[in-house]
Amino acid sequence: MSRVFSGIQPSGELHIGNYLGAIKNWVQLQREYEAFFCIVDYHAITIAYAPEDLKRRRREMAVSLLAAGIDPARATLFVQSRVPEHTELAWIFNTITPLGELERQTQFKDKATRQESVNAGLLNYPVLQAADILLYQATHVPVGEDQKQHIELTRDVALKFNTDFDVDLFVPPEPYIGGGTAARVMSLRDGNMKMSKTDPSDMSRINLTDSDELIGQKIRKAKTDPEPLPNDPAALDGRPEAMNLVGIYAEVTGESVERVLHRFAGQGFGAFKPALADALIALIAPLRSRLEEFREDPAELDRLLRSGSERAAKIAAPTLAAAYDAVGLTR
Repeated sequence: MSRVFSGIQPSGELHIGNYLGAIKNWVQLQREYEAFFCIVDYHAITIAYAPEDLKRRRREMAVSLLAAGIDPARATLFVQSRVPEHTELAWIFNTITPLGELERQTQFKDKATRQESVNAGLLNYPVLQAADILLYQATHVPVGEDQKQHIELTRDVALKFNTDFDVDLFVPPEPYIGGGTAARVMSLRDGNMKMSKTDPSDMSRINLTDSDELIGQKIRKAKTDPEPLPNDPAALDGRPEAMNLVGIYAEVTGESVERVLHRFAGQGFGAFKPALADALIALIAPLRSRLEEFREDPAELDRLLRSGSERAAKIAAPTLAAAYDAVGLTR
């Protein structure tokens, strides 16, 4: 069976952008692949953080993933820092990865220009990501368009290691670009910006913990334009907020954008927004209920994460041992 690996930073609770853009796809992938889903807390410490907040956000992310449908009976859900093989393999990969390749990474260049001081972890982020993936011999990695460059680097690292040490150890993974019309969900306040937890305005996103009333309020206040909805999807070009809301509705209901527009063509957002709010409430209400159930049983959450980490370590250990042997180290 093919194997899939993906990681998510412990940003706390999920929002609808996380769910539609990634987690909904993960839920499907766990039925089709041997799946490993990792809460990547090593990656989270490459930017300023508070240790106690990190611990809280890590648990909240685990609870949110379980509530969203990640099934520990089907997939291996675990915390990155509980499997030290990740950083051990990353160090080996650091010794074969050209510095220039890391400096050319688009995400590094973008983040470096927005920070006064850039730590080495931010530069080496893609090397650790390569170790995350290759440690489990993943054949596919579900990613967004903004992560494709990192997967290309991961493939390069795998091939270079195999060539340099004359082994056939690592599988160069293929990017899996999944998701539908709303795979890239944008802010409710600015259709040109991705929906994000880092946005200081909570009104820019729909959280999985939001009440039905708050969801309705956020959708009512979502930025739009004065034009009615068209019948042709091409007519949404140049209308980012309209395109975003229609895309969200299509993804939530499982309909095509064409079908959504056919139903609402000629109508304004006064008619469309209540329908979108109702669709979001129908999706989120049961997820929110399951989230509360997991929160109320912290011992079970600990058990599930411990079990997932132990399962991950059993897969990771022999891969790392083979890498150590290939480069002449002892473990």
